[in-house]
Amino acid sequence: QVQLVESGGGLVQPGGSLRLSCAASGFTLKYYDIGWFRQAPGKEREGVSCMSKSDGSTFYADPVKGRFTISRDNAKNTVYLQMNSLKPEDTAVYYCAIADISNSCESWDYEYWGQGTQVTVSS
Repeated sequence: QVQLVESGGGLVQPGGSLRLSCAASGFTLKYYDIGWFRQAPGKEREGVSCMSKSDGSTFYADPVKGRFTISRDNAKNTVYLQMNSLKPEDTAVYYCAIADISNSCESWDYEYWGQGTQVTVSS
């Protein structure tokens, strides 16, 4: 019954912007930590940004700090990732995920996952 569905990916030029959405169903989002992860070809899945369910504190990976913003709308049960000033190295499949209890922004710490959405940054 738990389901996470990402959308908003696509092809953009360097310097462009995208906003990814993750629609949640089957649970109440406010009780979970949330995260965005990405996986580029030939590389391991990496944490991009995570947010605590308790106080809303956030984590950003160094390569995206200052360019990406994670947010949540608990009333809509939806998670967002605003991506600005995109670079070719941001190209990857992006996944949203939730955790009941997490102490890191690493994939092994998260339980439920969406199917992913492709982001390609190229001129």
